[in-house]
Amino acid sequence: MAVPEEQELGQGQSISCHFWDVGGQEKLRPLWKSYSRCTDGIIYVVDSVDVDRLEEAKTELHKVTKFAENQGTPLLVIANKQDLPKSLPVAEIEKQLALHELTPSTTYHIQPACAIIGEGLTEGMDKLYEMILKRRKSLKQKKKRVENGGKKKAAPASRAQIPELPSPVLLRV
Repeated sequence: MAVPEEQELGQGQSISCHFWDVGGQEKLRPLWKSYSRCTDGIIYVVDSVDVDRLEEAKTELHKVTKFAENQGTPLLVIANKQDLPKSLPVAEIEKQLALHELTPSTTYHIQPACAIIGEGLTEGMDKLYEMILKRRKSLKQKKKRVENGGKKKAAPASRAQIPELPSPVLLRV
């Protein structure tokens, strides 16, 4: 389901986003590839308490990030339910998901959160936004270098030249 939303960021900024909440049921996972194509960022939500499903979450996450269309797409991992007493620490979730094994071009951030009260979500979105801007700037500079035939270093893009975000994808296992 597409959810257009005005997302408030820190420092008084806001952006317009389209979120696709694809869901985590096993029968829906083959659709993830279609929904994650041409996206600027991926938001992957894991349950910090459900230790038994972290291996499955790792497998699915690595599949998604290896799709050719997703190479280099910034990834925000939301470690949900951090408010609960038996939740795994973020460092342990990062280790269990083997985030360090993602392709070198995939930037990621793991954000502790309690989604029910919204704790950590704004910080995570801020970080995703920063990663997306950085990637867009890098891609734009690469494109200019190619267009210039390697001559003269391309000028960096200003914030005003970067368009709104089309569609982060929300994936849940």
